[in-house]
Amino acid sequence: MLDHRPNSQDDRLRQDTASLRHEITAKVRTYTEHQERVVCPFPGLSVAELHGPMPPLSYIYQPSVSLILQGEKRVTLGDTAYVYNESRFLLTAVNLPTVAEVMQASAERPFISLLLELDLSVAREVLVDMEQHGNDVGFAGEGLSLSHADRFLFDAILRYITLAERPQDKGYIGNLIQREILYRILTSPAGMTLRETVLTGSSSQRISSAINWLRTHYSQPLKMEDLAGIAGMGVSTLHHHFRRMTNMSPLQYQKQLRLHEARRLLLSDNVDASTAAIRVGYESVSQFHREYKRLFGITPIGDKVQSLKGAERVREAGTLTGIPR
Repeated sequence: MLDHRPNSQDDRLRQDTASLRHEITAKVRTYTEHQERVVCPFPGLSVAELHGPMPPLSYIYQPSVSLILQGEKRVTLGDTAYVYNESRFLLTAVNLPTVAEVMQASAERPFISLLLELDLSVAREVLVDMEQHGNDVGFAGEGLSLSHADRFLFDAILRYITLAERPQDKGYIGNLIQREILYRILTSPAGMTLRETVLTGSSSQRISSAINWLRTHYSQPLKMEDLAGIAGMGVSTLHHHFRRMTNMSPLQYQKQLRLHEARRLLLSDNVDASTAAIRVGYESVSQFHREYKRLFGITPIGDKVQSLKGAERVREAGTLTGIPR
């Protein structure tokens, strides 16, 4: 498994942004009230505070940027693990099924993070403005990527959160700061795929259309020719670009969507493994059990017992789908 981990440059960035992160943390904890919970101060922004480790949980990321104010987490996509802390942000350009985990947290040193949803239509406008002003715009990259969270990005985040104290400015000034945040992301190394995803007709935008179709129709039998037609590509071209963005083939992506949804049903809807398997499109329950254990490292029944114990604390703090991971 490929593993992305912090390095010495990350330590320098953490020191450089420490005062800004401290100020942001003080403001967002007025919303969490120093308790273990998930809150949404205003639309598109989620804040999480955890006082204990979060076990591996299924999570489907939507286009967003996730920043850690204190702590470290691990996000796994396919065979790639992304381990990051306060020095980096995690950018998701397309919908991706992942497994997320917070390894360490306590009441004395809680894990605190925020997730900002990205408006792709606004990102497209910012990208056009960048090109008009002569900004160099490169392409090609993965749908999930890490990049350094510098003081310029944290400064913009701080000003955006501070707008809650001035409701009269939230509309106009808030839109300007959102565009600045998008600019910081788009000009980062991690922004390459986001740039391509928002451009109509690009290969990444076409793959995004295929991904959106799979998100809706994951329980149906998949015909590669039909999916290639949705993307406007040949089958071999679809496979190449799909794997570049998601680290997996379309069939593997569909399988992960099914397994992640089955896990959600097991933990949230209180259904048995056989019912969950059939609901997400499996014809063979035994095959479902094998593939479930291969992905999550535990049987569906064992996972339900173990995860319910570990996730009860998190569930009491807020809905699992609202936790920025």
